[in-house]
Amino acid sequence: MAGNATFRHSNTALLSVSSVEAPRIVSSTDFDHRLAATLKRLKFPPRLLERVAGVTHRRWWAAGTSFDDAAVDAGAKALAEAGVEASEVGLLINTSVTRRNLEPSVAVKIHHELGLPSSAMNFDLANACLGFVNGLILAANMIDSGQIKYAVIVNGEDAQSTQEATLARLQRPETTRDDFNREFATLTLGSGAAAAVLGPANEHPGAHRLVGGVMRAGTEHHELCVGGIDGMSTDTKGLLDGGLQLVVDAWHEAMPDWDWAAMDRYVTHQVSNAYTQAIINAIDLDPDKVPITFPHWGNVGPASLPMTLAAEAQSLSSGDRILCMGVGSGLNAGMVEIVW
Repeated sequence: MAGNATFRHSNTALLSVSSVEAPRIVSSTDFDHRLAATLKRLKFPPRLLERVAGVTHRRWWAAGTSFDDAAVDAGAKALAEAGVEASEVGLLINTSVTRRNLEPSVAVKIHHELGLPSSAMNFDLANACLGFVNGLILAANMIDSGQIKYAVIVNGEDAQSTQEATLARLQRPETTRDDFNREFATLTLGSGAAAAVLGPANEHPGAHRLVGGVMRAGTEHHELCVGGIDGMSTDTKGLLDGGLQLVVDAWHEAMPDWDWAAMDRYVTHQVSNAYTQAIINAIDLDPDKVPITFPHWGNVGPASLPMTLAAEAQSLSSGDRILCMGVGSGLNAGMVEIVW
C-alpha cells in the first residue's frame, strides 16, 4: 500500500513511562444504585456494567485536583525516572481528551508547571483514545530527525463531570432503552494520568527502543462515537465491528514487514471485556500476554494504554517485545512495537 501506513523509527527510545491513579474509587454498584429506578423500569438485568462491560470500578480525582494537575504530576514523575532535566526537553505533547476550554491549549499549563524552557515546543494533540500513541510516533519522528533531543508525552483524563451529567440524564422518567444503550459506554469511563519520556537511543543503550509500527484509518465510521463535555453517544455494536475490522486489516497489512505473532506482551487500549476478547480472538493472541486493567480503572481514554504499560513495566525483561495497540473514535487504529 502506498503512503505511510507502516513506518520504522531509527534512533528513539522510551526512557520512562509513568502513571498517576485517581484516588476516589467509584464502583459500578454505586452507579446501579443511582440508576435503580431506570434499570427497573426499562427491565435491564442487575449488575449490567459488570456483566456486559466487565467494569467493576473506575476512579475519580479528589476534590480540588484537576486532570491537568495530574498530568503535571505524571510528567514530573516520568522526567525523574528518566533522569532527564526539564531544561533538556525540546517538546511537550499533551494528548488529553479532557479540557476545560477551547483555548489556550492544555499543554501550556503543563509546560509551565513542569518548568520546561521557552525553547521547548508545546501543543495539544487530540485523536480520541489513540492520542497518546500518535504523540509517541510524532515525538519519535522529531527525535529521529535530530530536531529535538528529548520529548515528554502527557495525558490526564477526568470522567467525573461527564458521568455525573450522564447519570442525571438517565435518571429522567422519559429515558428510553435506546437512550440508555446510546450512553452506556460513558459509564465505563475512568479518570487517570500518564506520561512518557522519549530520547535518542544511541545515548541511552539501556532504554527501550521504539521500533516502528502501523497506522490505519476507517474514517467512514466517524459518527459511531461522538463525545462532548456533557456526555457521549455511542453505537456500541457498530464501534466494535468497525474497530475490530480496522485492527484486523492493520494487523494483516503489517505482517509482511513485522513478525507480531510471537510478542512477549500485547498492551492494548482498555475498553471493556467484549472489545478485548474480540481482538484476542480475531488475531489469535495469547490471552496470558494481554494484561487487563479496565475492570478496576475503566476506560481511561488515551491514558489507558500508557497506564497499563507502566503497570507492566516491572514484570518486563530486557529484550522483551511489546506491541502497543489502540483504536480511537473516528475510527483510527495504531500499533507500535517497543523492544524492552
